[in-house]
Amino acid sequence: MQKILYILPSMMESTDTCASCGKEGNNLKACTACRMVKYCNRDCQISHRKQHKKACKKRAAELYDEKLFRELEPEECPICFQTLPLDANEYSFKACCGKMICNGCIYTMKESEGADLCPFCRTPEAISDEENIKRLNKLLDKGNGDGFYALAGLYAQGIMSIPQDWNRAHELLLKAGELGCSKGYYNLAKSYAEGNGLERDMKKAKHYWELAAMGGDIMARNSLGHMEGMAGNIQRAYKHYIIAARAGSEKSLEWVKQGFMQGIVSKDIYEECSHALSERQNEMQSDAREKAIASDMFNRPPLNLPT
Repeated sequence: MQKILYILPSMMESTDTCASCGKEGNNLKACTACRMVKYCNRDCQISHRKQHKKACKKRAAELYDEKLFRELEPEECPICFQTLPLDANEYSFKACCGKMICNGCIYTMKESEGADLCPFCRTPEAISDEENIKRLNKLLDKGNGDGFYALAGLYAQGIMSIPQDWNRAHELLLKAGELGCSKGYYNLAKSYAEGNGLERDMKKAKHYWELAAMGGDIMARNSLGHMEGMAGNIQRAYKHYIIAARAGSEKSLEWVKQGFMQGIVSKDIYEECSHALSERQNEMQSDAREKAIASDMFNRPPLNLPT
C-alpha cells in the first residue's frame, strides 16, 4: 500500500512579500523597528519609508511599551531563595563569587561557622582593600555585571583605597547595565538627574531609568512614575506605580492610594496592589534577616551603591 505523507502547516515553508516592490521570497528582512513588514533589501526599505513611517513609529512605540511595562520576577538570594530586600543595606555583594546575598544568610553562616565565610562559595572574607579590588577585577574579566556595579560604587564614593572618580564610575555603571545589572542603569540615570559628575540631562535620566525598569529595578519605576506625573502623563505614571507597589514598594503604594482617592485608580486595583505588596514583603522577611538587622555585623560600607 502506498503511504500518504501529510504535510502540516508548520512544516510548510512560508513565503513573504516585499512591502515595497511586491516580490515574494523566503529570505526577506523584517523592519527592525516594528517587525510588521519585510523587504528585499535596503533600497526597497528606503523607497517604502515615506508610506511606512507613521505605522512603523506607532507599532515601535507599542512594542517598546510592552517591554517597559512588563512585570518581572524579583531577584532572589541564591542561598535561601527568598526575594532580596529592596533596601540595598540589607544584602551584600560578594566579590569572591559575584553573588548578591541577603544579610540573613551571611549572619547565619557567621553564627554557625564562627568565621566570616561566604555562604555561597565558602571563601573567607578578604582581609584587605587590595584583596577586595583584586577579586572584583577577576569578576570584571568574567563579564560579571554586578562586579562592574560594585566597583563603580567604590569610585563614586571614593572608598576602599579607591580615589573618587565620577567618570570612571559612570563608565562602569553603563557597562554593568549592558551586562544585565539593572542597578547600574538606575544609578547612571540618578547621576544624570542629580548632576553627579555629569551635566544634568533629564532626557538621558529617563532613558536609563526605563532601561533599569525593563531589567526589573523597582526604584527606577518610582522615578519614572514621578517624571511621567510631572509631565502630565498620568496613566503612564500610575502604570509604573502599580507595578512597583506590587513588587513591594511602599512609596509607590502611597501614590496608588492617592490615585484611588482622586478617582484615577479603581478600588479593585488599589486593594490588589495592597495585597500584593503585603505578600511580597512577607517574601522578603525571615528570622535570620531580622536577627541580622538587630546585630552590628553590617555596620560597614557594603559593595553596593546607596539607592
